[in-house]
Amino acid sequence: MGSTLINYFTNLARLTINDPVLRPLVIAYAVTTHCNLNCVYCEDFGARRNAEQPAPLPLEDAKRVVNVIRGATSSLLITGGEPLLYPDLTALLVYVRRDLHFRSVTLLTNAVLLHAQPEVLKPITRLMVSVDATTPEVWDQTIRAAPGTARTILDNVAATAARQDIDGFQMVLNCVVTPETLPQVEGVLDFCVGHNVLFSFSPQSVNNWPHYDLLVSDAYRAFVARMIERKRNGAPILGSLAYLTMMLDFDPYACYPLLVPRVMPDGGLAYPCRPIEREGDLHGGRDVNLLEAGDWNKAVRRAVGLYGNPPSTCGSCYQQCYVEASLMQARPWALLHEWLRFSPSRRGHIHTYAPG
Repeated sequence: MGSTLINYFTNLARLTINDPVLRPLVIAYAVTTHCNLNCVYCEDFGARRNAEQPAPLPLEDAKRVVNVIRGATSSLLITGGEPLLYPDLTALLVYVRRDLHFRSVTLLTNAVLLHAQPEVLKPITRLMVSVDATTPEVWDQTIRAAPGTARTILDNVAATAARQDIDGFQMVLNCVVTPETLPQVEGVLDFCVGHNVLFSFSPQSVNNWPHYDLLVSDAYRAFVARMIERKRNGAPILGSLAYLTMMLDFDPYACYPLLVPRVMPDGGLAYPCRPIEREGDLHGGRDVNLLEAGDWNKAVRRAVGLYGNPPSTCGSCYQQCYVEASLMQARPWALLHEWLRFSPSRRGHIHTYAPG
């Protein structure tokens, strides 16, 4: 069975010989592409697109998918769409923890339905909730939902945060920073401080690039500088110091997308990453399916044969799931420094961070 720690050190050896086909630290499995919100920044899913999305796999087939994933890593991220719309979510979560013994199981949700499904909390080790603002009227506009939806989410988050010690999971609030929500994001961090919750953020992406208004924004740079200072002063910020520093100027970086690969609801591997796969060109695709391959290594070899090696550098995507993992993999001393100095990073398993 794949171990995240073993994979990390295996990857260090592969990087010394410039082998870009790395072992995954965490694999994200989107159990459904259906959603119940219409977030303005989402380029993939949303309730308005549900009619064009395929039905999710039956539970037994989903179990086969996570079996293949377990052969590659001990860390799993369940995402969507909105995973709470998957009808067999609790049964799948129990299976991956009790029968497959995943060490880390993260559930990424928008939390609209969380109050009605508290049973999903017990099998997981981490709950990641998308929260972009703490003023409900502002956030309702971002998620394009009925008035009061944002308030419901915030109430669900507050109630669920109080159950962390009871049910044994760590909670993280993740912000997508847009030009409109930028004035609200630091308030989300304050909310996290008040509820013993970790905080993370990523800039809004438009066609795989950070939003232009953020690229040229002095207010955005000032915000990131405050995040760096507050992290150094003990704020519960999950993003590493290396990541936050990079977010000041969007410096280019060596990206290793296979550290955090995405598996689609039908078992298709989005190779080498979701941003490249959805472009639909010769550099990526999802023609390799885990159910057909039956083995992670075999699936990756097939994908490499079809599309070539993953890129070694990336100058556009600054989603934290890719940047964070790549930085921590390429800079073991930075990872050690982060782990020793910052408690939030230890609590949040920063080397397996993947919001999606």
